[in-house]
Amino acid sequence: MRWRSLVIGLVVLRLSVSCVLWLAFGLGPNLSLDLLFREETPTESSKGKEPPKKKKSSYLRLFDGSEDEYARRYSSFPDALKSKMKEMAREMFYFGYDNYMKYAFPEDELNPIDCKGRGPDALNPSNININDVLGNYSLTLIDTLDTLLVLGNVSEFQRAVKLVIETVSFDKDSTVQVFEANIRILGSLISAHILLTDPKQPFGKVNFEGYENELLHLAHDLAVRLLPAFEHTDTGIPYPRVNLKTGVPPDSINETCTAGAGSLLVEFGILSRLIGDSTFEWVARRAVRALWRLRSNETGLLGNVINIQTGQWVGKQSGLGAGMDSFYEYLLKSYILFGEEEDNQMFQAAYESIQNHLRRGRDLCNEGEGDPPLYVNVNMNSGEIINTWIDSLQAFFPGLQVLNGDVDNAICLHAFYYAIWKRFGALPERYNWQLQAPDVHFYPLRPELVESTYLLYQATKNPFYLHVGMDILQSLEQTTKVRCGYATLHHVVEKSKEDRMESFFLSETCKYLYLLFDENNPLHKSGHKYIFTTEGHIVPIDKRFREKQWDDLFPCEEGTPSETESNNPSHPSNTSNCNRIPVEQRFALPLKSVYMKQIDHMVGLF
Repeated sequence: MRWRSLVIGLVVLRLSVSCVLWLAFGLGPNLSLDLLFREETPTESSKGKEPPKKKKSSYLRLFDGSEDEYARRYSSFPDALKSKMKEMAREMFYFGYDNYMKYAFPEDELNPIDCKGRGPDALNPSNININDVLGNYSLTLIDTLDTLLVLGNVSEFQRAVKLVIETVSFDKDSTVQVFEANIRILGSLISAHILLTDPKQPFGKVNFEGYENELLHLAHDLAVRLLPAFEHTDTGIPYPRVNLKTGVPPDSINETCTAGAGSLLVEFGILSRLIGDSTFEWVARRAVRALWRLRSNETGLLGNVINIQTGQWVGKQSGLGAGMDSFYEYLLKSYILFGEEEDNQMFQAAYESIQNHLRRGRDLCNEGEGDPPLYVNVNMNSGEIINTWIDSLQAFFPGLQVLNGDVDNAICLHAFYYAIWKRFGALPERYNWQLQAPDVHFYPLRPELVESTYLLYQATKNPFYLHVGMDILQSLEQTTKVRCGYATLHHVVEKSKEDRMESFFLSETCKYLYLLFDENNPLHKSGHKYIFTTEGHIVPIDKRFREKQWDDLFPCEEGTPSETESNNPSHPSNTSNCNRIPVEQRFALPLKSVYMKQIDHMVGLF
């Protein structure tokens, strides 16, 4: 189940990225990995003599000689190579897209090994791995619309929009996950509509004669069909699934994950503000507030699974990956988009709790000794580590830290995930940092590491991140390409494959790879700022989304940030952090070689 990614992924930030928001941070205790440092002991020849003073050896010993292999490898990236990688990313996208249109459309996904289409599993309704995502509504085509514009293909974008208008209906007897339908379908329809009707037309003349807001009408129709999920719950937290024809299934469970219930605000909020109907934003915001009120009084953390009727936490694991990731992402992105101070205050308080209770390792990313910083899974009430694995969805978090101005911590966490990628040529779904081995071996072409790589490059313009993107691109090409597309890796070590190409591969993975190498893309040159949803869909930061055609529907409720906090200049969320990226961070390695080598050792690369 792919809870990750509610992406509203990017503000095109340039050097002043840290001025977007304010930064609240805390530092946690050191992680006792004991990977690199040992006490020196006397040798046999020294027995009988005064033992030498014990001295803790530094991991600086790993940095032997005057030649720095990391600096040699990552310090530059020629323009010709950048152009080659851009073209390689373009070809990767079109190999997947063209084969989907040839062999799979109008079905939801492409099976790239058998060159066939895939729709819902009607014979096995309990197969939620498939049925949560696939609704018999041409998912991959819809999810890919704005990627076509990013690649500059206006004619194909217009053709695809017309195909959607002519062929897609949501009047289906399909039971789908509210979260997935929201981020993949609703978000894409809204994004494509905005780009079509944007008077600035940053991608050139993309609108066409005869378009009468059909994509917006489709989005509205879908959102209305998702609304029953919010009815008849004692907390206001939505049911996880609805049938598009009949509403909440009678056998629906009362448990949902934090990310699924609390990551609807961006798409629902934009829709409300486009059509002037507060209903959608209201139900999404009510769910966020309900989850926020139920956070731990001891740590300020939330769990990962909750009962929507009782408000009791069924899963008390607190982390940054599956089940929680996009909840945090959408607090920050909602603030960027809508300017609601409440969202910023919740995010900054959550970020402080994350830094205090989830972060382990040395205090500073790029200075001092100690274990590399790492964000672990803990009990939401005690803050104690409850397992020794992290999952691949957590790789989105460095990108979110960039948006919050915490570039140093983003650099360290990104380097850790990149080291895992270097070792396996992919990110295993779960990686056990204590055993230095995968716990869950599959990799379904996820975009999170690419997304963070792109955001860090936009913030620092350091060529290191171009090398990271090239490594990812080449790995995908070498290990996941099959007859008609790109296939999920069943096992990242053995490189065995599964016959599935999820829609986010074209919507996000290829998009971020292409943008990483395309310096002259309109997103970078138009002078306008954008964010990406958690599914990578483009939304401009526009003042019309900061204006409401209605009064606030609910007053300040218990558990929401207080006026005292927002008016207190010493409160963390009111601490300005507008320093530009240091010059040396743009040209030297973003993370010192010694620390990169330490992280490589930590994941077993040598």
